[in-house]
Amino acid sequence: MAAITRPQLLHHPFPFLKPSKLPHSLLSHSFNFDSPNLHVTRPRKFSTTPPLCSNSDPIPESSSSTVGSTGSIVGDLLDYLNESWTHFHATAEAKRQLIAAGFHLLNENDEWDLKPGGRYFFTRNMSCLVAFSVGEKYTVGNGFHVIAAHTDSPCLKLKPKSASSKSGYSMVNVQTYGSGLWHTWFDRDLSVAGRVIVRGSNGSFMHKLVKIKRPLLRIPTLAIHLDRTVNKDGFKPNLETHLIPLLSKKLEETSSESKEKSTSSSKAVHHPLFMQVLSDELNCDVDDIVSIELNVCDTQPSCLGGGNNEFIFSGRLDNLASSYCALRALIDSCKSSGDLSSEHAIRMVALFDNEEVGSDSVQGAGAPTMFQAMRRIVSCLVNEYIGEGAFERAIRHSFLVSADMAHGVHPNFIDKHEEHHRPELQKGLVIKHNANQRYATSGITAFLFKEVGKIHNLPTQEFVVRNDMGCGSTIGPILASGVGIRTVDCGIAQLSMHSVREICGKEDVDIAYKHFKAFYQTFSSIDEKLHVDF
Repeated sequence: MAAITRPQLLHHPFPFLKPSKLPHSLLSHSFNFDSPNLHVTRPRKFSTTPPLCSNSDPIPESSSSTVGSTGSIVGDLLDYLNESWTHFHATAEAKRQLIAAGFHLLNENDEWDLKPGGRYFFTRNMSCLVAFSVGEKYTVGNGFHVIAAHTDSPCLKLKPKSASSKSGYSMVNVQTYGSGLWHTWFDRDLSVAGRVIVRGSNGSFMHKLVKIKRPLLRIPTLAIHLDRTVNKDGFKPNLETHLIPLLSKKLEETSSESKEKSTSSSKAVHHPLFMQVLSDELNCDVDDIVSIELNVCDTQPSCLGGGNNEFIFSGRLDNLASSYCALRALIDSCKSSGDLSSEHAIRMVALFDNEEVGSDSVQGAGAPTMFQAMRRIVSCLVNEYIGEGAFERAIRHSFLVSADMAHGVHPNFIDKHEEHHRPELQKGLVIKHNANQRYATSGITAFLFKEVGKIHNLPTQEFVVRNDMGCGSTIGPILASGVGIRTVDCGIAQLSMHSVREICGKEDVDIAYKHFKAFYQTFSSIDEKLHVDF
């Protein structure tokens, strides 16, 4: 592997500068200088902040309704990314937005009472979410129009026993999750986020999300003076022994009381200092934290970059960018009272966990979560219907968009792409094809999805992997084969996939949002014009 270097950071929160010396582009942000950690607090809305405004002209509006004064959701996406450090936070933020939009929260354990024109959602494990709106003209046997994505991204996760010490340093043991570009995690300002179980005063247990916003951890690289051949032989860290973050320098213990305390601490599952940081953030006693499930996260905020602010620089674009575009498309497609008045189908978003490790979990796409929900929805809406095959007929009328980020052509590695299928940033959604069914796209499903874009003047691209390279996969084939639902695989083109910092085009986010919204609003009328099996 060739030597790998990390590009210079283009945007930085500059937490060490005094207010009078802040760059002009950051004067609109608020900074907390009272905290000893001097961490940066950012406003909730980014869409009006000068550094995040593009100098390029916005893409033409489609016939669908606009969002804000510019018709762009990019600022809101940045907001969502900065809130969603983990799959738990991404699901919780999606839940918050759905409730704010008037969706009714369901519980999988309860009996459902659904009605045409209603908007509903539920979560599973606080890392998987299914939301849907029922057309007012829905009749038994009509289909579901679904966009599915995933909430997880490659990352480092704390081991069940994370406390370790080496050469006078307190270290935090981690395990790798998914297929990350792990060299990109070195020399980053890292912290932790995730969920904890806290014991309540009445003996109950509470599920809480936590995020330590200040830099807490660091994985330092070895100096070149001690690794002279790294630029020739490549950086090849051992993931078990070299990928261990530093937490702190261990203090020398002198008194017998301190030594006794140190001995006790050395047997702890997690470092006492680490647990104290968590308890301070949660405002609870250390002893009340009974379980933790934490990811290591990069603290650098998501932002715009490039000469014309045309790029989004962020972690977790794969696949929170797709998740957010789908979520907003659903919310905005049924925002007004009349938006569902002529709809015959059920519009749905399904956000799954654990895609990066195969989807085989209770909250992953391999579980029957979505199809169980579909069956329950059909059962709730049948009323006095006594015919046969209501659910099976609904599935045959349904269509699924599997939305996962796509590989944009890399200007320094053009030969890694098939010559005639080289998707570019800022050129629209990428439809993915694979003859061996690593993607679920067929000629029929590709046509129907492209037709949605054609009607609304939205561009699309196509991707197929080289014959001499392996092909990745998505939740598309898993869901398509689950009950036989027609599926197209597509995604926003990006660079640096699975790096701690990824890149995608700003305009592509708005194109994806508009394409997904158009899918919800117009697919029924397009689908009824195509006849295949009869």
